Amino acid sequence: MRVGSVLSLTRYPVKSLGGESLPRVEVTPRGLVGDRVCAVHTADGFIGSGKSSYRFRHVDGLLTLRARLSGDRPLVEFPDGTVAPAGDPDTDRRLSDLLGRPLSLRVETTVRHHDASPLHLVTTASLRRLEQLLGEPVDPRRLRANLVLDVDGTGFVEQAWPGRELHLGDRVVLALGEGMPRCAMVNAAQPGLAHDPRVLKLIARENDLDLGLQATVRRPGPLAVGDPVHLC
Repeated sequence: MRVGSVLSLTRYPVKSLGGESLPRVEVTPRGLVGDRVCAVHTADGFIGSGKSSYRFRHVDGLLTLRARLSGDRPLVEFPDGTVAPAGDPDTDRRLSDLLGRPLSLRVETTVRHHDASPLHLVTTASLRRLEQLLGEPVDPRRLRANLVLDVDGTGFVEQAWPGRELHLGDRVVLALGEGMPRCAMVNAAQPGLAHDPRVLKLIARENDLDLGLQATVRRPGPLAVGDPVHLC
C-alpha cells in the first residue's frame, strides 16, 4: 500500500552536529552512507551529545556547528562560517576552544555512534499533529531524522507501523522497529531555531516521549527525494 513519498533525506556526518540535506543517497546496512561516521569525544572517552548516559556526555553548543562530507571525509563548519576537516589536530583545538573543554573528533570504531538503530524516520502527519498541539510550525531539524516521509493526514500514524516493512523507491526495504525515544536534543537551540522546552514536554505528554520510528535496513540501495513509499 502506497503511503506517501520521501520528502527529505538528511545525513549527519558528525554525531550531534547539524547535518546536510541530500537529494539522493545510498542506503547501506549501517544506514545512510556517511551518517555519523565521526563523533565528538570528551577527554574521558565519552561521546559528546545533548544528553548524558553510559555512552554519552552532555556537551553544550554542539548544534552551533554543522558537518558535511567531502568525498569520505567529514568537514566541520564553525559558527563563523569557516570549514575545517575532521582528523586534523587544529580542528580539535578550535572545537575545544569554542566549547570550552578538551574535545576531539574520532571515527567510529567498536563503540557505535548511532543511538539505537541505523536510521530513523518521521512523517509529516506526526509533524502536523505536533504543530497543532504547539500552535506554531515545528522545524523537522529538531527531530534529526534521516528520512521525513510525506504522508496524508494528521496524527502519529507511524506508531501503528512497527513490525512492518517500508519499501522505498525501486530497491530499499526497511524493517520498522519501535518508536524513536526523544531527549533534550529536540529542545536545543541551533542556527535559526531558539531553545524551546515545550517540544519535549508535548511529545512526552501526547506520545510517551516517542516520535517517529527506528528502522533497520533489510535491503540496501539508492534512495532519492520524491521516491514512492509503500507500507507492507
